[in-house]
Amino acid sequence: MKKLSKNALIGYPAGIITGITYGLNPLFAVPLMKNGGAIESILFFRYFFAVLMLAAFLVIRKQRFRISGKQAGILLVLGLLYTASSLFLFEAYHYIASGLATTLVFLYPVLVAIIMVFLKVVPSWPVWLAIAATFGGVLIMTQGDGAQALNPLGVLLSLGSALVYALFIVIINRSKAIASISNSLLTCCTLVVGTFVFLGKILYSGTELTSCITTGTDWFNLLGLALLPTVVSTATLAVASRNIGATKASVLGVFEPITAILVGTLMFSEPLTANIVIGIVIAIVAVTFMITVTKR
Repeated sequence: MKKLSKNALIGYPAGIITGITYGLNPLFAVPLMKNGGAIESILFFRYFFAVLMLAAFLVIRKQRFRISGKQAGILLVLGLLYTASSLFLFEAYHYIASGLATTLVFLYPVLVAIIMVFLKVVPSWPVWLAIAATFGGVLIMTQGDGAQALNPLGVLLSLGSALVYALFIVIINRSKAIASISNSLLTCCTLVVGTFVFLGKILYSGTELTSCITTGTDWFNLLGLALLPTVVSTATLAVASRNIGATKASVLGVFEPITAILVGTLMFSEPLTANIVIGIVIAIVAVTFMITVTKR
């Protein structure tokens, strides 16, 4: 039996941690929202704490923070897209089960493939097959059951989150101007943009900065949001990509929807209908098939 290489021993666990930690978004966000916390306040503190953690990491690593004007412009766009993705996802939690909402964001690789068509990169037949199967899975997921119908607005918000995140990924992969920027610095700059956007939204709307964020549990959940689904998932994704490659790291992302569904069902008693289970399985298999066969 062939022994796993050192890279595999590091990369595979890192990829699994990436999926699990990002899937923990509902675990920390839903209690805050149920307590009456404003989305802009929750996301402001999530981004603010994450920026502090990443900035400290970059300082320890003696990373240079200097970027050019052109890079700053691209990072601003990336920051706005990343911010919109978070906002759409958290808004979706108001309308549909948090596990399902987070699962729908996992469809972003398929949306990336569709966007690439407009950039004259025509997908191969396995990609078209995966796209068709994935949207079939989504249609099944969104049917609900006879007792409870899904709110279409929640589905659209989740898919909107996936779409802007797909645009975020496309720009990162296609822009040569930011190719020299490390993952950590890119993420830090992206989150800085989001921090100012949500601070501006708070000031404009007149929302209290600490709206319904009063207890120690609330602050623990905010730190959890900043640390696990943001900083840890980003860091381990970089580790996994470098050690086992982007393809295998992407495939291990299947742990994201699995974790989100388990959290929603076990922690918040969210409904788990047969349609949702069948739709999720189809979507996960389709996305995994696409990534594995195309090796992209």
